[in-house]
Amino acid sequence: MATGGGNRNGTHKLPNLRSSASFKSKLPPSNVRRSVAAVGGADSVSGRVRVAVRLRPRNTEELVADADFADCVDLQPELKRLKLRKNNWDSDTFEFDEVLTEFASQKRVYEVVAKPVVESVLEGYNGTVMAYGQTGTGKTYTLGRLGDEDTSARGIMVRAMEDILANISPETDSISVSFLQLYMEYIQDLLNPANDNISIVEDQKTGDVSLPGATVWEIRDQQSFMQLLRLGEAHRIAANTKLNTESSRSHALLMVHVKKSVVDRDEFSLDAQNRSIGNLRPPMLRKGKLIVVDLAGSERIHKSGSEGHMLEEAKSINLSLSALGKCINALAENSPHVPVRDSKLTRLLKDSFGGTSRTSLVITIGPSPRHRAETSSTIMFGQRAMKVENMLKIKEEFDYKSLAKRLEMEIDKLMADNERQQKVYENEIERIRLEAQKRVAEAERNYVEALEEEKTKCQMDYMESIKKLEEKWTINQQKHAINAEINNGAGNEEVVELKRRLQDEVCLRKAAEDEIHNLKNQLFRFSKMELAGGNSDGFSFQQVLEEESCQKKKLEEEVRVLRSQLAQISIEANQARGYPDGSNSGNPLLGQDSLAPVNHMRSRDGSNGERASITNLHEQVGLQKILSLLESEDANVRIHAVKVVANLAAEEGNQEKIVEAGGLTSLLMLLRTYEDETIRRIAAGAIANLAMNEANQELIMAQGGICLLAMTATDAEDPQTLRMVAGAIANLCGNDKLQMRLRSEGGIKALLGMVRCRHPDVLSQVARGIANFAKCESRASSQGSRHGRSLLIDDGALPWIVQNANSEASLIRRHVELALCHLAQHEVNAKDMISGGALWELVRISRDCSREDIRALARRTLTSSSTFQSELRRLRIEV
Repeated sequence: MATGGGNRNGTHKLPNLRSSASFKSKLPPSNVRRSVAAVGGADSVSGRVRVAVRLRPRNTEELVADADFADCVDLQPELKRLKLRKNNWDSDTFEFDEVLTEFASQKRVYEVVAKPVVESVLEGYNGTVMAYGQTGTGKTYTLGRLGDEDTSARGIMVRAMEDILANISPETDSISVSFLQLYMEYIQDLLNPANDNISIVEDQKTGDVSLPGATVWEIRDQQSFMQLLRLGEAHRIAANTKLNTESSRSHALLMVHVKKSVVDRDEFSLDAQNRSIGNLRPPMLRKGKLIVVDLAGSERIHKSGSEGHMLEEAKSINLSLSALGKCINALAENSPHVPVRDSKLTRLLKDSFGGTSRTSLVITIGPSPRHRAETSSTIMFGQRAMKVENMLKIKEEFDYKSLAKRLEMEIDKLMADNERQQKVYENEIERIRLEAQKRVAEAERNYVEALEEEKTKCQMDYMESIKKLEEKWTINQQKHAINAEINNGAGNEEVVELKRRLQDEVCLRKAAEDEIHNLKNQLFRFSKMELAGGNSDGFSFQQVLEEESCQKKKLEEEVRVLRSQLAQISIEANQARGYPDGSNSGNPLLGQDSLAPVNHMRSRDGSNGERASITNLHEQVGLQKILSLLESEDANVRIHAVKVVANLAAEEGNQEKIVEAGGLTSLLMLLRTYEDETIRRIAAGAIANLAMNEANQELIMAQGGICLLAMTATDAEDPQTLRMVAGAIANLCGNDKLQMRLRSEGGIKALLGMVRCRHPDVLSQVARGIANFAKCESRASSQGSRHGRSLLIDDGALPWIVQNANSEASLIRRHVELALCHLAQHEVNAKDMISGGALWELVRISRDCSREDIRALARRTLTSSSTFQSELRRLRIEV
């Protein structure tokens, strides 16, 4: 079964609707039969039988045979309703506790049908999960599917045991399993085929039914349980009929007994200060029983084609199911007599209907109109079962054996702990005493040693100080003696030396004054000579300038002559290539400098005249020669050449020629090589023009164009350059084949990064690229070639889209609105769009958009998405 949900057919409003069973948890006492044994119990809780309906999808035979007919049922899962068609204009409506479409997953079926019952069994109640329906409608698939190939296909039996094992303690709790089948009114053990006639034993006091002869296996893990299921399924009787290739010929019953110990921590405590042994209460032992019943399918002999022994099997199946239906009818009508003993099946299910068990029934139906009578009978069975109410009663008892065992273990543990603690206490006291003695002795020893060291240190310091003072006194005495001798013999010598130095200073001063006088005279003479020679030097300099000017004029004249010669040579070469007339001789495109006039062709008065001039220039000179000028060392020549190529690329007829001549490669080379903003802007514009052609788009991607455009978008700051780059990427976004590669090479990141510019023209191109990308994704999703969430959402584009969905610029707003509508068409994007605030913008677009086609697209998207519809109902918004 595929996961998900939804209606197989559209919902139609019918004129006459039959009232269905109520969904109240309790029905009025007058209309409900209660369990006699459970009435008046202190722990009794009322619980109505819950019924869910599950629709099987059409099989291969029905797809062929019923191709021209609509399904006989129409499901409304959100309203929990089912419509059974009478004819093309009338139908009956029924309500159930759950309505599961053909797309409902096994996990969802388990959670709504069986999980509440399993939780009750773990709490100590009895529980029953049963499947009823026509043969071939999926009862065994719903209950007993093992899921060996696909774990998501696991049935209720496997999932129930997983939950039970996850919620018990292996040390204190236990699980036991029996697996039986009721075949031809004989109860047979599927785990021990030799045991083929098991008797039913009924307790006269409580009325409980048991099977003491059945094999009981203790379960410790899921693997052992799966082995038992495989063993039981191998022994179950099945046959091939016209309605089902593996039709079950017996009713299968899986009985799971759960014993769970419940300990109240407040009551069961071994704290001697707060509790005494007399106040201890034994732990509670809850006993729950889960019965999973896979009924054999009801069948009509003329449809199933049963004969011989299979006919006898069909009669036995129909008789037991008829007896079950009579019991449910009696319980639903509050009849004083319920014919429980008419069949072994009803005796085994005595506690499930009208007893103390929490019961959940899933009825399985098929969509084929050929089996409408069987479908109607199954639906009515479920409707009657919904009127049966059981009185749930918890089953728990005191576990005295467990209490005694635990107390003995606790006493032994306490005695051992007491002895161990006593020994540890004595050892600790002895250790502390020895450690204290050791520390006292060590402290005394350290104190004595410290005193000795301190005494020795003080003595050494005293002796050292005395020695230093004696040395200083001796040195001072020697200095005083020497100074006295010097002062007596050298006083006169110092006076003589001072006089000599004074005389030397006087002589030096006089010599310096003479030197200054001489320098002044020399400076005066030099100044006169400088003034006399200045005019001659200026004249010489003027002559040099005039000579340089003449030389420059001569060089310019030579350049003009060379250019004329080059022009003549080019004209002769063009004529030799095959020009029939000399019309080009008047205005040739000559050499590298001949592209300079191209800049004057751009005029705002008429683009047609400009393109005509460019076309004439292209025809006269040749495309290959123009492309060669893209590699010129002269920046002006490169700029004019790339402008010519950009204008030529604007016409679709020239694009193929430009690409064949290598123009695309040259333009990409300009983006890769040059950092000049003008060249990059015009080159990006030319690439954008070429990217309008689908064939050129693949070539651009193959030559690494998207990486170069992304690098240009990162480095550029000029709005016009960013506009050209965004336009080129936006054109590439419209190609379905390049989606993944465009994203992997950074195209989407680059496109989103250009919104930093905030220029309206740039934002318009970004919005156009996002709209193109979203449209391609939507188309791929509708064709089934793409799955998963949008790459735009993965790259973080959704917040910007939502922010600009109501932009003041009409062009930006229109592109963003289209992008939102295309993203919303894929159901997997719905949750992200709701959390990101896009749902509000879609509602606004469906109401206020100025364009009718976008409004209609938004409304159609909102109404077709189940996720959006659920959120709109929660918010109480109508589209």
